[in-house]
Amino acid sequence: MTTTDLPQSLMETLPGHYYTDQTIFSLEQTRIFERGWFCAVRSGDLQAAGAFQTVQVGRESVLIARGRDGKLNAYLNVCRHRGARLCTEETGSVKRSFQCPYHAWTYGLDGKLIAAPNLTGMPDVDRSEYGLHRVRLREWLGYAWVCLAAEPPSFEETVIADVADRLGGADEIAGYQIDQLALGKRIEYDVKANWKQIIENFMECYHCATIHPELTEVLPEFADGFAAQYYVGHGAQFGEEVEGFTVDGSAGVDRLPGVGEHQDRRYYAITVRPQVFINLVPDHVIVHRMFPLAPDRTLIHCDWLYLPEVVESGRDLSRSVELFHRVNQQDFDACERCQLAMDSRAYARGGVLVPSEHHIGEFHDWVRNQIDADEVTTAR
Repeated sequence: MTTTDLPQSLMETLPGHYYTDQTIFSLEQTRIFERGWFCAVRSGDLQAAGAFQTVQVGRESVLIARGRDGKLNAYLNVCRHRGARLCTEETGSVKRSFQCPYHAWTYGLDGKLIAAPNLTGMPDVDRSEYGLHRVRLREWLGYAWVCLAAEPPSFEETVIADVADRLGGADEIAGYQIDQLALGKRIEYDVKANWKQIIENFMECYHCATIHPELTEVLPEFADGFAAQYYVGHGAQFGEEVEGFTVDGSAGVDRLPGVGEHQDRRYYAITVRPQVFINLVPDHVIVHRMFPLAPDRTLIHCDWLYLPEVVESGRDLSRSVELFHRVNQQDFDACERCQLAMDSRAYARGGVLVPSEHHIGEFHDWVRNQIDADEVTTAR
């Protein structure tokens, strides 16, 4: 049976090699992750001048640091002298500058070259021309988003548009005041699956009744298989006996003051392409950042965010954290189970999407367009 012979209820998926082929993954690195906006770090993790993190964005290591002026800066983590990795640590702090451990070329927090051995004996060298390569950075929702492209796409027409298209307007997320929230918990997951498996899983709920018993207890409509992202502006409603978005349905913590009445007792899921999930509930926000490292490996940082006074008070957050932690574990196990079959001859031409998953087809089209599917076909 060919894809043109499919019943109207079914749509084709991407072929299996899209999840395992190194050439395709390399194209995704260069044409998706290195061209678009990438959610790199939580701004609040770098509070003091000199605080830094290194982040893998596509094929590049990016150094993000807080300057003495209080602003965040991003640079390629490469010394301009001989190309040595400038910072090998994932996180840390420096007093005033970054020094390459190879030949001691030294750069200020603003990326400018400020010193190098024997530099005074080279009067023809313009220090301003040999600073670190700057990367575009934009802060939004309390996170630093970076773009490696020489001419970045519009932030408003990509990142913010994904949120607006899901919620029915960008203003719908403003009441959660995410940039004012505090980190209550962070869990890092190392998932043996392609990044697209994880996005597809997050976008649908056809699997919810099968693998998410705790989630469907809190959100009964998920048991019917229709994901929150299937309808523009729709938030899944809590069950009648459910008090909060917790593992046992018990009451959560203080409601975020900007949440509207129409958003109360509802859960909203948002996919921001290519690597962010935002989950909104009345008393906290959960943000996933994906870092694709290989065709079959994706690191995920998951942040649980609450009102600062809730975190500072030492309130017990374990029940709300545990709910989505279990959901994550269940989802990632399912993604790894799928990844095992992607090279099977049984999946060489892909699988099918049922009606409640048809919106995933739009994501597949987006991937094909970004990497130029015709070029991929020719290369094979």
